[in-house]
Amino acid sequence: MFETKYQHVNSAVRESLWHVMFCTKYRHNMFAKFKYKKLCEACLRKAARRHKLEIVELEVMPDHVHLIVRLPINLSISKALMLLKGGSAYLFFRHHSKARLRYPRGHLWSKGKFYTTVGYTDLPSTLDYVRNQGIHHALGAGN
Repeated sequence: MFETKYQHVNSAVRESLWHVMFCTKYRHNMFAKFKYKKLCEACLRKAARRHKLEIVELEVMPDHVHLIVRLPINLSISKALMLLKGGSAYLFFRHHSKARLRYPRGHLWSKGKFYTTVGYTDLPSTLDYVRNQGIHHALGAGN
Protein backbone atom coordinates (compact mmCIF):
# COMPACT_ATOMS: atom_id res chain seq x y z
CA MET A 1 0.00 0.00 0.00
CA PHE A 2 1.08 3.57 -0.63
CA GLU A 3 2.43 5.52 2.33
CA THR A 4 1.19 9.08 2.70
CA LYS A 5 3.95 11.36 3.90
CA TYR A 6 4.21 15.11 3.92
CA GLN A 7 7.43 17.11 3.64
CA HIS A 8 8.16 19.35 6.63
CA VAL A 9 10.45 22.25 5.73
CA ASN A 10 10.81 25.66 7.40
CA SER A 11 7.46 25.54 9.21
CA ALA A 12 5.71 24.44 6.02
CA VAL A 13 4.05 21.12 5.39
CA ARG A 14 3.47 20.12 1.81
CA GLU A 15 3.30 17.38 -0.76
CA SER A 16 4.39 17.52 -4.37
CA LEU A 17 3.01 14.40 -6.00
CA TRP A 18 2.56 14.40 -9.79
CA HIS A 19 1.10 12.13 -12.46
CA VAL A 20 3.36 12.51 -15.50
CA MET A 21 3.12 11.11 -19.02
CA PHE A 22 5.42 11.60 -21.99
CA CYS A 23 5.89 9.87 -25.35
CA THR A 24 8.73 8.70 -27.52
CA LYS A 25 9.58 10.97 -30.41
CA TYR A 26 7.26 10.28 -33.37
CA ARG A 27 5.46 7.76 -31.09
CA HIS A 28 7.81 4.97 -32.21
CA ASN A 29 7.25 1.72 -30.27
CA MET A 30 10.73 1.76 -28.76
CA PHE A 31 9.75 -0.31 -25.72
CA ALA A 32 7.67 -3.02 -27.39
CA LYS A 33 10.30 -5.65 -26.54
CA PHE A 34 10.49 -6.67 -22.89
CA LYS A 35 14.24 -6.01 -22.60
CA TYR A 36 13.85 -2.41 -23.85
CA LYS A 37 10.88 -1.83 -21.58
CA LYS A 38 12.97 -2.96 -18.59
CA LEU A 39 15.93 -0.85 -19.79
CA CYS A 40 13.66 2.20 -19.98
CA GLU A 41 12.39 1.54 -16.45
CA ALA A 42 15.93 1.23 -15.13
CA CYS A 43 17.04 4.42 -16.91
CA LEU A 44 14.09 6.40 -15.54
CA ARG A 45 14.68 5.09 -12.01
CA LYS A 46 18.39 5.90 -12.16
CA ALA A 47 17.75 9.42 -13.49
CA ALA A 48 15.15 9.98 -10.76
CA ARG A 49 17.42 8.69 -8.00
CA ARG A 50 20.26 10.90 -9.21
CA HIS A 51 18.11 14.02 -8.82
CA LYS A 52 16.33 12.95 -5.61
CA LEU A 53 12.97 12.31 -7.26
CA GLU A 54 10.92 9.48 -5.82
CA ILE A 55 9.09 7.32 -8.34
CA VAL A 56 5.97 6.05 -6.60
CA GLU A 57 4.63 4.20 -9.64
CA LEU A 58 5.99 3.63 -13.14
CA GLU A 59 4.48 1.97 -16.18
CA VAL A 60 6.30 1.80 -19.51
CA MET A 61 4.15 1.33 -22.59
CA PRO A 62 5.55 0.65 -26.10
CA ASP A 63 5.49 4.35 -27.08
CA HIS A 64 5.00 6.29 -23.82
CA VAL A 65 5.48 6.19 -20.06
CA HIS A 66 3.31 7.02 -17.07
CA LEU A 67 4.82 7.94 -13.72
CA ILE A 68 3.64 9.06 -10.34
CA VAL A 69 6.55 10.98 -8.91
CA ARG A 70 7.21 12.87 -5.68
CA LEU A 71 9.37 15.96 -6.09
CA PRO A 72 11.70 17.51 -3.53
CA ILE A 73 10.58 20.84 -2.15
CA ASN A 74 13.02 22.91 -4.22
CA LEU A 75 12.28 21.40 -7.66
CA SER A 76 9.65 22.54 -10.14
CA ILE A 77 7.76 20.06 -12.29
CA SER A 78 9.26 21.58 -15.46
CA LYS A 79 12.81 21.10 -14.20
CA ALA A 80 12.00 17.60 -12.93
CA LEU A 81 10.67 16.56 -16.36
CA MET A 82 13.73 18.00 -18.08
CA LEU A 83 16.00 15.98 -15.75
CA LEU A 84 13.95 12.79 -16.12
CA LYS A 85 13.63 12.93 -19.91
CA GLY A 86 17.21 14.05 -20.56
CA GLY A 87 18.82 11.72 -18.04
CA SER A 88 16.83 8.67 -19.08
CA ALA A 89 17.46 9.28 -22.81
CA TYR A 90 21.20 9.61 -22.20
CA LEU A 91 21.29 6.34 -20.24
CA PHE A 92 19.03 4.52 -22.71
CA PHE A 93 21.26 5.39 -25.68
CA ARG A 94 24.38 4.47 -23.70
CA HIS A 95 23.03 0.97 -23.11
CA HIS A 96 21.22 0.51 -26.44
CA SER A 97 23.43 2.14 -29.06
CA LYS A 98 21.40 0.73 -31.99
CA ALA A 99 18.51 2.97 -30.93
CA ARG A 100 20.58 5.85 -32.32
CA LEU A 101 19.82 4.51 -35.80
CA ARG A 102 16.21 5.59 -35.27
CA TYR A 103 17.12 8.74 -33.32
CA PRO A 104 20.50 9.93 -34.64
CA ARG A 105 20.28 13.26 -32.78
CA GLY A 106 19.71 11.53 -29.46
CA HIS A 107 16.16 12.79 -28.85
CA LEU A 108 14.33 9.78 -27.44
CA TRP A 109 11.37 11.72 -26.05
CA SER A 110 8.98 14.08 -27.81
CA LYS A 111 8.77 17.71 -26.70
CA GLY A 112 5.26 17.19 -25.39
CA LYS A 113 4.30 16.13 -21.91
CA PHE A 114 1.35 15.78 -19.60
CA TYR A 115 1.41 16.42 -15.88
CA THR A 116 -1.07 17.01 -13.12
CA THR A 117 -0.90 17.07 -9.37
CA VAL A 118 -2.23 14.11 -7.47
CA GLY A 119 -3.83 14.54 -4.07
CA TYR A 120 -4.37 11.83 -1.54
CA THR A 121 -8.10 11.88 -2.13
CA ASP A 122 -7.73 10.80 -5.77
CA LEU A 123 -4.47 8.86 -5.48
CA PRO A 124 -6.03 5.35 -5.43
CA SER A 125 -7.82 5.92 -8.73
CA THR A 126 -4.67 7.44 -10.28
CA LEU A 127 -2.52 4.51 -9.10
CA ASP A 128 -5.06 2.09 -10.57
CA TYR A 129 -5.06 4.00 -13.87
CA VAL A 130 -1.25 3.90 -14.17
CA ARG A 131 -1.00 0.25 -13.12
CA ASN A 132 -3.62 -0.82 -15.69
CA GLN A 133 -2.15 0.88 -18.74
CA GLY A 134 -1.65 -2.51 -20.40
CA ILE A 135 -5.38 -3.19 -20.19
CA HIS A 136 -6.20 0.37 -21.20
CA HIS A 137 -4.11 -0.01 -24.36
CA ALA A 138 -5.23 -3.63 -24.93
CA LEU A 139 -1.75 -5.13 -24.64
CA GLY A 140 -1.08 -8.71 -23.69
CA ALA A 141 0.43 -9.60 -20.33
CA GLY A 142 3.76 -10.60 -21.91
CA ASN A 143 4.81 -7.02 -22.80
